[in-house]
Amino acid sequence: MDNHKKFLQEAINLSITNVKEGKGGPFGAIIVKNNEIIAHGTNQVTMTNDPTAHAEIVALRNACKILQDFQLTDCILYTSCEPCPMCMGAIFWARPKSVYFGNTREDAAKIGFDDSFIYEQLALDPVKRLIPSYHLKNTHAQEAFDLWRETTTKILY
Repeated sequence: MDNHKKFLQEAINLSITNVKEGKGGPFGAIIVKNNEIIAHGTNQVTMTNDPTAHAEIVALRNACKILQDFQLTDCILYTSCEPCPMCMGAIFWARPKSVYFGNTREDAAKIGFDDSFIYEQLALDPVKRLIPSYHLKNTHAQEAFDLWRETTTKILY
């Protein structure tokens, strides 16, 4: 448990430094493999004008690049705050073995990072969301899926 606390503290330290240096929101994350930090990330949304540049996403991208793999099955993610819905989606795709976080989503909401509306919107029918999504039937859309199903060189993920 001491290592978990140590690594979580490192992610928290990144979040504090990120705020002090004015580089972005109060979020930091690290990826650990075999008890060693292999990658880190901080929130870079406003610095890069990239709404996906959350600390967890940046750390996942860096770790995948370093490991030259799109999955992080033998890794642990430590993050200063409970991941948002976007980050959780990416985390599930990357498949680390576990995630440890400091602040909760409720803590984040108290300082203006409230993701509750995203959870609520995702539960709605796509056309009833604040940003509605519409299914446009197109006979050509299935072509890529048919090609994927038939290819023998695909790498499943």
